[in-house]
Order: sequence, then structure tokens, then C-alpha cells
Amino acid sequence: MAFNHLPAAVHDALGPLSATPVTHSVPMATNHGPGRPPESGDSRPSPGTVLDRLTAGAGRAARITHTEHLPPRAGRHAVWPDRIRPEVINAIQLAGVDHPWAHQAAAAEHALDGESVVIATGTASGKSLAYLAPVLTTLLDGSEAPNGRGATALYLSPTKALAADQRRAVKALAAPLGNSVRPAVYDGDTPVEEREWVRQYANYVLTNPDMLHRGILPAHPRWSSFLRSLRYVVIDECHTYRGVFGSHVAQVLRRLRRVCARYGSDPVFLLASATAAEPASAAGRLTGLPVHEVADDASPRGEVVFALWEPPLTELHGEKGAPVRRTATAETADILTDLTLQGVRSVAFVRSRRGAELVSVIAQERLAEVDRSLVKRVAAYRGGYLPEERRALERALHSGELLGLAATTALELGIDVSGLDAVVIAGYPGTRASLWQQAGRAGRAGQGALAILVARDDPLDTFLVHHPEALFQQPVESTVLDPDNPYVLAPHLCAAAAELPLTEADLELFGPAVPELLPQLVTAGLLRRRTTGWYWTRRERAADLADIRGEGGRPVQIVEAGTGRLLGTVDEAASHTAVHDGAVHLHQGRTYLVKRLDLADSVALVEEAVPPYSTTARDTTTISVLETDTEIPWGGGHLCYGSVEVTNQVVSFLRRRLITGEVLGESKLDLPPRTLRTRAVWWTVTEDQLDAARVNPEQLGGALHAAEHASIGMLPLFATCDRRDIGGVSVPLHPDTLLPTVFVYDGHPGGAGFAERAFHTAREWLTATREAIASCECEAGCPSCVQSPKCGNGNEPLHKRAAVRLLGELLKSAPPPPEAPPLPGPRAARAGAEVTGQVRPGGLLSPSGD
Repeated sequence: MAFNHLPAAVHDALGPLSATPVTHSVPMATNHGPGRPPESGDSRPSPGTVLDRLTAGAGRAARITHTEHLPPRAGRHAVWPDRIRPEVINAIQLAGVDHPWAHQAAAAEHALDGESVVIATGTASGKSLAYLAPVLTTLLDGSEAPNGRGATALYLSPTKALAADQRRAVKALAAPLGNSVRPAVYDGDTPVEEREWVRQYANYVLTNPDMLHRGILPAHPRWSSFLRSLRYVVIDECHTYRGVFGSHVAQVLRRLRRVCARYGSDPVFLLASATAAEPASAAGRLTGLPVHEVADDASPRGEVVFALWEPPLTELHGEKGAPVRRTATAETADILTDLTLQGVRSVAFVRSRRGAELVSVIAQERLAEVDRSLVKRVAAYRGGYLPEERRALERALHSGELLGLAATTALELGIDVSGLDAVVIAGYPGTRASLWQQAGRAGRAGQGALAILVARDDPLDTFLVHHPEALFQQPVESTVLDPDNPYVLAPHLCAAAAELPLTEADLELFGPAVPELLPQLVTAGLLRRRTTGWYWTRRERAADLADIRGEGGRPVQIVEAGTGRLLGTVDEAASHTAVHDGAVHLHQGRTYLVKRLDLADSVALVEEAVPPYSTTARDTTTISVLETDTEIPWGGGHLCYGSVEVTNQVVSFLRRRLITGEVLGESKLDLPPRTLRTRAVWWTVTEDQLDAARVNPEQLGGALHAAEHASIGMLPLFATCDRRDIGGVSVPLHPDTLLPTVFVYDGHPGGAGFAERAFHTAREWLTATREAIASCECEAGCPSCVQSPKCGNGNEPLHKRAAVRLLGELLKSAPPPPEAPPLPGPRAARAGAEVTGQVRPGGLLSPSGD
């Protein structure tokens, strides 16, 4: 049941969508999922009560645009397959789980039958137990072999923290089995002296795709006994493997299957995913195997109250006099403070590392004004911390020492944070799957939960908080990945050849793009063709040629200038925007100013400071068309998809006052341009269409620019991307199309599938874009509709009303949507994919100009 939470007389355009307001709250549910014994004496307030307290302050209730109420759901039990060993069932029962949920038993049955399976059920539905039951059974069988390791299993997680958490859970669950199950983490934090023991004796190895790619597969002879006995590969949080990262991981898994075949093993893949569209299809693209699907969630769920929260307008004005909303960061910090004061265990998910630090700092300052003892009960958790800092925070979270946490997605990905009462999400995380994944972190012990989405001041967030049906009445997205991207595939072919010479028999495994790509690698001197296959003959480590996170280049170290202390790292790709000269950097609650970014040595020197502002980088972009793959008439104009070359340069940064977001000034930067060959969708309009839309030459640049900004902001609703994964350019007269043109492109070499998805959903995507602009309350454009904080042109020119008319005219001529292909086809020969002989860490196929 849905209900609105707006005061009387406040206009609500969504009234017809909402039922009668709910005026009571169901007490926190006492359903207890597998592995979670009931808590005694639990007197936590209901999520509705918590929300009422949050909105009791002056003006707070008006910030809630919609509240969704998800009632409790009873669970459905089953029995374990009879092939699960009694010792394993006993261990599970000792953990407090008498009977499995129906989906757990179904997944275990597939695994025991030797069938790869994906479990796509909600957060806290017991996915781990679904794959652990057959895995522990098989390991127990293998422990009876003469060498004590007749069967092994490999567990892959997207983060180190999740692997460490899973090791704790497996060790506790398998304790009654004695030494038959020997779990061990093998990642970059594993001490050197422990690594040999893991290789020789562990039978359940927990690692991540990065370590599999760089550490295990290149050294497979040292792992021969483990790989020879490999029965299961567990891929946790598999919905996170999307875009370029997912495409890289797909090729790493194909390399793993190939090396396993060399040692005579053929492991079964067990995948765990958040609720997703077509999970079996996505899992099949990821692994290259047929995968069965278990998606009927039979676990119980407590009451969930999900509120959409829009920060209020302030009295301040931004660029061109646009109205300015209070920042989502400041609003989230206030909510986290209030929840902490209520004694409500909470986590706030923030999009950026800096944002997580800032939320933590503001909340600590607010709490200090009330009770200084509460300051230490709030902290930040993000990637980039040193290993010992990360582990200490995880211990404090598990022990309950921390009451509130501001976190990036480093925490989203699966750390078991049972006992949380509330989740605050600062800005739409990019996909509905991630939204529900983050929201599901509360109520993990089966109790009720409160989730709040705080809108940022941008087109997509504003659209969503006023169109709740786009969140609550739409299925989650399909996972987008393209293993055939030549920028992804080429370095993995080199890595595979270094592991074992490539043969004709291997070509089918790596996909249809291989036959066209191998000759290019030979011509570039990266592989050598012999009668028996293709060989890697260079001195460099072939695995170093692929940066599977899609970041490129070596990380930039952040060093305190006065002491030489290493504070952390930032990806090379993000260094121009995150640690440029003059940037504000936050670390563990302390603020630093970047004194100098040394790109040659990959070092950013910082000094501790307390500036009253944050910084935002701005860039400029030019684009040229290399090749048009597909073209569809839209009236006199065209909708196109193909290859482009993009030149981007960070040119300046804005200083914004903390809390209010008021712009204090802009400073120029002198950073080198970067060139990228990628994939793009673009649309053109004719003079007749401009006349029909009443867009004159003086308005044209502003109309195109406004439509470009808004369409970039809205694309994450239709493709599983983040706004930072894509970019755009608008030109009143483009030299390649000879017409007014708007481009939206993938921000990764060779493309990531997002522009292709935009092409196939263009009618729906641009319709939502027009609606987002038209429904905004501002007069001439603001960050909620057409302004972009990253715009290197200072959001000049922009013409909101002309953009609405132009998009309306364009959509009148839109043909029926083209049918999206089920799988990306071979694209090795596409423009811009030529192979060079350049070898550098983090990237093999260097786009021109790098």
C-alpha cells in the first residue's frame, strides 16, 4: 500500500496514484531469517514511529513527497535435498536455522545436480546459506580423500570487506565440522607468509576478481592442486558486475574456466544477485555458461516504510540566479544526527568518498552540540582507507560500538550489518537494483525497517521523488555488459596466452570477436602466431595490461606534504577531478587542501586545512563521429548510434559553501586534455523541426544544451549506469552531421553498453527527459532540471522552455522503438578499436591521444 505524507493544502500531483494514508504502524516484525536467532526483549520503535519523529520538526513534513509502505511477508519453508550431508544440516541447525526457505532448497538442488544457478532474491533472504549448504557438503566429501583436499571451492566478491565478512560467517557456520572446511581469504591484504598455506591447504578460498586476474591465474601452476579439485565457483553480488567492470570480469571467468580445463576440472558456478531483471541471462553473459534461475523469494520480510525526501529550497541563488535547494549531503547529515539521537542504528549511503566523509563530519559536529559522548558513535566508511582502518571500522560496526555510519558502496556490497533500523540514501544510486540493495541493509534480522531516499538537486532525483511509480511500480533493470568490447577482450587474450598458449579450440570460449582481433594483436607484436597456437612472448606481465575496474593508469597516492604520510589513493582516471590543485580532500574526518597534483609521479601533495567550502571540477568536451553503425529517421532528423572520438579537459573548479552549496567562486586549472574512443548515441534536428518547435537561432544553443544536460541526468533510469559513466556534447552545427546535434557517450574506451541501451530506449528516455524539464517549478532552469555542476561552459547558454518545445517536436516524429538485441554482437572491427603495440599498466588498447 502506498500513501503520501504531505501536509494539508500542499499540492500533490501524484494524488491519484496514492491510496488512503496509513495512520498506524505495524510493530517491528519478529520474522527471523536463516542464521538469525530471535533477539530477546527487542523493543525497537516501528519504522513509522521513527519517521514521525524525524518529521516532527518545523517544515520537515513538507519534505516528504511520498511514502511507500511494504507490509510484512511470511516465509515459506522447505526441506534440504537428501544429498546434503547430515553433519552440514546439523551445523546449520546449530546456527539457528531449523528449515531452509524454499528458494534455498531449490538452489541447493541445482548445485548438487551439477547445474550452474543464480539466486536472485531480496537482501537478507539467505542467499549465502543457499550456496553454502552444497559447497560445505562437497568439501566434507573431499576431506575424506587421501590428501584431505579432494574438493575445493572458490568464492569471489567485488570487495575485500565482503570477502572478510563471509570468511567470518563460513568459519562460524562450519565450526562443528572441525578441520574438514578450511576457509581463507586471499587478497592484497593477505600477509606473504600466509599465502603459501592458502595455496596448499585451504579448501574454501575467498578472493576478488582483481586477485584472480592478477595473482591466481598468472601463477596457476602454484595453484594446480587447488584448481584440479575445484568443484564450485561462488560469485557473490553478481549484479554489481556491469558495464566495463562486468565485461572484464566476464573475460576473467572465461580464463578461469580455461585453466581449470587444463587441470581436468569443470566447476559449477553458483551466483548470488540482488533482485534483477532476467538474472539467468545476465549470469549467462557473465560466465559464458547456461545458468538456471531461482528468483522466487520465499524468505519473510518485516514491515518496510520507504520515504522519498526532497530538501527544501533555500534563500540563496546559484548560477544565473537559479534557485538552490539545500544539499542532499547536509540534509542526510541532519537525518543521521537525528536518528543517532533517537538511538536508531543507521547507515547513510553517500555517492562519493568525499560526501561520506562530509556527512560524518557534519553529524559529529551536530552531535557534539548535544552530547559529546555520541561523537565517537558516528563514523565514515569508504574505499581508499588503509586496510587496518577498514578492519577497525568493521569491528566497531559489528560490535554495535558505532550507532551511525556514513558509507559509500564499499559497505553496500554485502557486509552483514544486522540490527540496523534505518537506511538513508543520499541521492539515487543509479539503478533500482542498487536502491533496493541499499535499502535492504536495514531490517536484516527480520525486523521492520525505515528507508529514506534524499534527492540531490539534479534532474533524475527530482523526477523520481515526484514520480514514485518509476521506483515502486517498475521492475529492476537488466544488467548491461559487453564482453566482446575489443578494449576489454584484447588484453585478456594476451593474459590468457601468457597463462597457456591460445589454440583454435579456445576461440569459441572467448566469443565471436576473437578471430578478427587476434591478427591485430599479432601485427602489433603482442602475440606471436605459431603452428600450435598464439603465444605471449614479451617480458611484461600480460595480466598488467588490463585494469579490470576500467579505471586505467596507476593510482595517484595522496601524501601529506609536511610528514610524508600516505593518506590513501585515488584512481588515475578520477585524479583530474578529485585531487587537482586547490581541491578539498577529506580523510577520516579531517580536511586537506591539495597543494600540487604531480601527474608524472602520480602523487597529490596535501596539507591539513579547514576551508569553509567544498570543490567541484568542471570540464569541456569536443566530439567527432568516426563511424555510424545504425541510423533511424526521426522526422527530418535522425537518431544514430556508432563510434566517436571524445576530447575532454578539466578546465576549472568551483568553490561551494558547505551546507548551503552557494557558489563562492571559480578558479582556472591547467591540466592536459584526454582523448577517448568510445560509443555514442546522437540525434539531429532539421530547420523545419526547429521552426515547428518555435526555436529561433538565438535560442538554439541553449535548447540543445539544456536537453543534453537533462538527458544525461535521466539516462540512469533506463540503463544500468551512473551519471559519471556517461558524458554529452551539444552543438548547434556539428561538422560531421551538418545539423544541430546532441551526443551522449559512454565514458569508457570502446563503450560500455550504456549508449546502446539509450539508442534502443530513446523514445521513453527522451519522453522522461522532456517531462523532467517541463515539470520543474523553476522559471529559467536550475540544477533540478537543466543545470549541471560539471558543465565547463558555466551552464551557458541554457534555454529551458525552448528545450521542452524542441524535445516535444522531436518526439512527435519518433518511430516505434527498435527491438533491442538480446546480446551484444561481435564488434572487434568497429571504428577506433585498432590495436597498437603500446604496453602500459592499466590499459592495452590506448585510445588515440592518451
